[in-house]
Amino acid sequence: MKILIADDSRVMRQIVTRTLRQAGFDGHDLVEAQDGKQAFDMVQSEKPDLVISDWNMPEMTGVECLRQLRANGNNVKFGFVTSECTPEMMKQAEDAGAEFFIIKPFTAERFDEVFSPILG
Repeated sequence: MKILIADDSRVMRQIVTRTLRQAGFDGHDLVEAQDGKQAFDMVQSEKPDLVISDWNMPEMTGVECLRQLRANGNNVKFGFVTSECTPEMMKQAEDAGAEFFIIKPFTAERFDEVFSPILG
């Protein structure tokens, strides 16, 4: 499977990658986006099976990216790994079609719990 990791922090993209491996999800094709706009474009060009996105990014936020994808008929599995979490954000994510919402800091166990049903 191909997984797109979208975060404006290069270090956080590396941490997400490492945590995926620690959770047993190595062997997947990982691609990275530096902001929401790049993530949106890469979903079209790279056709990932899963998008793991930060919420707050330049150019386009994660939830704006998700809404735009859904508006264009793209139903890629999409969810958030973010340090912020309010009930309003959770509702926005759910309403936009997010599959998951993981709060930083996260663990390999949490990734396993969330991604095992998605990645098999």
